[in-house]
Amino acid sequence: MTNPLAPGSLADKRALVTGSSRGIGADTVGYLAEAGAKVVVNYRNKAKRAEQIAERITAAGGAALAVGADLTDHDSVQAMVDTVVAEWGGIDLLVLNASGGMESGLGEDYALRLNRDAQVDMLQTAVPHMPAGSRVVFVTSHQAHFVETAETMDEYVPVAKSKRAGELALRDLVPQLDAAGIEFVVVSGDMIEGTITATLLNRLNPGAIEGRRQEVGKLYSVSEFAAEIALAAVEPIPADHTKLVGDVSGFTR
Repeated sequence: MTNPLAPGSLADKRALVTGSSRGIGADTVGYLAEAGAKVVVNYRNKAKRAEQIAERITAAGGAALAVGADLTDHDSVQAMVDTVVAEWGGIDLLVLNASGGMESGLGEDYALRLNRDAQVDMLQTAVPHMPAGSRVVFVTSHQAHFVETAETMDEYVPVAKSKRAGELALRDLVPQLDAAGIEFVVVSGDMIEGTITATLLNRLNPGAIEGRRQEVGKLYSVSEFAAEIALAAVEPIPADHTKLVGDVSGFTR
């Protein structure tokens, strides 16, 4: 996938992408770094992967930090932000990519703690270090964004509702962000081939991915969706703050 961002278009910008040791987040930091941004590769327990990504970016002439943080733990989040501020002085782009909730053994409330509470805490912890002109990008899915008006797979409903709750909680903070001169945009995508969530849902509902592909004609790959997230760092903000990626057939407001 060709980088949609022009070389140097993010020169000297400082970007923190949560959940970026693999998948969509990893590809997103790659695009941002190629465009000149200094990037934070955040991970929860995939330190080696994150460090390898940071090392590749540095070897190519970029600037990257691999910083671990459990987003559901405020002290951990604060330590990550403190590290970035100590190294680079602040944050110009915060991409809230990390999400989950289908994991086992983390408690019944884990989806809400990660997809709502942790998103708000991450943003509020970063905001004091984000100058005017900075931008926040929240990554979600059509299944979550439209969960109040469209059906989704039973197994995904709790996660979808928690991600929607997170989006709404972040939108409640938009007046505070506006006052600080910080922009906010939501990037919502259809089912993305190659993601952990799509794989799990397809395992629980064999044929789910192929069925959706046949319904809409094309599903975005991880790298293609990451490119759209990277573009959201520089594109004009949509009127309702929402950038819809991929087909929205079957989803209504």
